[in-house]
Amino acid sequence: MTRREALLRARELLADNAIEDAALEAELLLRHTLYTDRSAFYAGGDNELTAPQDACYRRMVEQRVRGMPSAYITGEREFYGLPFYINESVLIPRPETELLAEKAIELARGYEAPQIADIGTGSGAIAISLALNLPDATVVAIDISQGALNTARRNCERHRTGDRVRLCRGDLLEAVPYRVDIIVANLPYVRTADVDGVNTCGYEPRIALDGGEDGLEVIRRFCRQTGGALKPGGSLLMEIGAGQRTAVIGLLRDLFPSAQIDVFPDLAGIDRAVCLTLPQ
Repeated sequence: MTRREALLRARELLADNAIEDAALEAELLLRHTLYTDRSAFYAGGDNELTAPQDACYRRMVEQRVRGMPSAYITGEREFYGLPFYINESVLIPRPETELLAEKAIELARGYEAPQIADIGTGSGAIAISLALNLPDATVVAIDISQGALNTARRNCERHRTGDRVRLCRGDLLEAVPYRVDIIVANLPYVRTADVDGVNTCGYEPRIALDGGEDGLEVIRRFCRQTGGALKPGGSLLMEIGAGQRTAVIGLLRDLFPSAQIDVFPDLAGIDRAVCLTLPQ
């Protein structure tokens, strides 16, 4: 069977099983099987698969049909143009979360040597993206999960961020060792009642998804700690879920009545990132 034929077969199987973006998913899994980039992959479309390659590809497609996310099948996901090791101890980085990295980089370029805290670092995708795009920055990356920190450490080694990304285990901002210029946080914000409906439920760690009864329990606790961790004039960037804008702005306004608050939509037009900036 040629690569092209195997790809078509996989696309049809994934589509028949209601897998979104079946064509892209089929391609990603086959490219991983062949250890090739996109240009080389399509250039060799008529090449025959070896028996081991065909068996490997069939196995991965079957795993995807059963619901396992592609990132866990391949052990990798791209974020902000960089590859990251992924496993079931961490949330899979989403494209919409790149908005946090983008806005944090914009803010950090206003400092000579910005000090940044990444809360709920997971795989370390945000922290490492910031460190690589901001050579003069130092980042402390915090997570409550030791498994997540182990994954983040592996990604730090992969991208050679050295001692500019400091990994710390702790609960939210309690582990921040000093006041920082910028806090970036991607915290759980899915309502408990909705977690089982998340398409990656059963694979991603529940602690990284479940935000409590209204989805804001962790965010409330986090926001109450923010004043003690930010320098005067510092900024907080936080991801939120659809429909949470009003509640989160109200919470921040009660805690920081004189702060500037901005909200940024993702590419789908959903309010996705909240930025709070303290007065000097």
